[in-house]
Amino acid sequence: MAKAIMIQGAGSNVGKSMVVAGITRALTNRGLTVRPYKPQNMSNNAAVTVDGGEIGRAQALQALAAKVPAHTDMNPILLKPETDTGAQVIVQGKRYATLRARDYAKAKPDLLAPALESFQRLCAAADVVVIEGAGSPAEINLRKGDIANMGFAEAAGVPVVLLGDIDRGGVIAQLVGTQVILPEDDAARIKGFAVNKFRGDVSLFDEGVRAIEDRTGWASLGTLPWFADAWRLPAEDVMDIASTKGGKLKVAVPRLARIANFDDLDPLSAEPDVSVEIIDPGHPLPGDADLVLIPGSKSTIVDLAHFRAQGWDIDLKAHVRRGGHVLGICGGYQMLGTEIADPEGIEGAPVTVAGLGLLDVKTVMKPQKRLALSEATYRASGDAVSGYEIHLGATEGPDCERAWLDLNGRAEGAATANGQIRGCYLHGLFNADAFRATYLSELGVTAQMNYGADLEAVLDRLAAHIETHLDLDQLLDMAAEPSL
Repeated sequence: MAKAIMIQGAGSNVGKSMVVAGITRALTNRGLTVRPYKPQNMSNNAAVTVDGGEIGRAQALQALAAKVPAHTDMNPILLKPETDTGAQVIVQGKRYATLRARDYAKAKPDLLAPALESFQRLCAAADVVVIEGAGSPAEINLRKGDIANMGFAEAAGVPVVLLGDIDRGGVIAQLVGTQVILPEDDAARIKGFAVNKFRGDVSLFDEGVRAIEDRTGWASLGTLPWFADAWRLPAEDVMDIASTKGGKLKVAVPRLARIANFDDLDPLSAEPDVSVEIIDPGHPLPGDADLVLIPGSKSTIVDLAHFRAQGWDIDLKAHVRRGGHVLGICGGYQMLGTEIADPEGIEGAPVTVAGLGLLDVKTVMKPQKRLALSEATYRASGDAVSGYEIHLGATEGPDCERAWLDLNGRAEGAATANGQIRGCYLHGLFNADAFRATYLSELGVTAQMNYGADLEAVLDRLAAHIETHLDLDQLLDMAAEPSL
């Protein structure tokens, strides 16, 4: 059976996902068979897997780092927030239920079994499984029934390395304080620690490392300097979306309250001649934008109301009058139509609402979610596109007669007669270099990136960064066969 090691964080957003991706690629480059795993994730930025389910985007990136297709076993429990107090629960890639936070806490013990089942399958096919925790084990109020951190580590019998974030300050307190607050058995599972996101000369923190070692008895695996190319890796958390400015073409993206599957922005952000500006609530859509891209949404009708509450509907119509282009993807596509109907109350109470009215199409929400890896062709040029579909609802109307994609043998998308406004359900279409080059050329700029090759190069640089600054030999010595 494989050896396993779990990377937990001394807080949220300490860089666990990136570090696990780097470790996974570094060990893969050493010739080991590696699989990433996260028992429970919370994200609306999902990826569709080769086995027809969905997992968190971070685990899909980690699968790429391991040079294997993403599989639902890599993230068996995925929580997709729909409201401030409830989320859709995905188990081994498929919808399980929509639960309030209190009800999910009661359901967690039942979800440990499928989480362990997926973990065992990964262990059977790997030399090493690198596990990512969620949040922090110091949240001891969540320890009962936990399946994301120490609860999983205990059930699977795996050792833990604790990761701290020095960039936010107080990293000694983060790490030492975690040991102090944990129950004795949980603290004993931690075999070592590492410090992430150091800016400057790492030797200046040598005394801090010794202070942590002296107070915890844990071994230091190293201090990781700030990884400058981190922004080039796909973001999973909506709070990690960052604007990139300076290009000739300005793309404005409204930050929807329930924004989902925003990885469509990553290839555009990587282009030197493209500025992607994330527009926060309370701020107008910029009048000098060339393209307004409305991204996916976990709750389209709620986000449409949010869109209008910001006055973005008025800004968008002014943008169109000035000759600006509009692209809606998935939920954004649905919003651009004349009507969205939810007769069965899939997203809440049964309701029919008026859309933005920029495309002559109507959407009806349906209970069956479409999940598919898809191949398409851009009709205007014949460029091949690969992507994925992950949506509820079907969209029809006169503007669908101007479908601009052939998707798995069927027409897909809608457009106005002049092509100024378009929508489609296909995520990931900008990953295709030829299509992205054609699309950007229509907007007056030249594409310069080979996105897939660039992402692979960033992962290899991340792996080299990990090899240089983290003691991977010691990490492998700490790893152990699970005691399931």
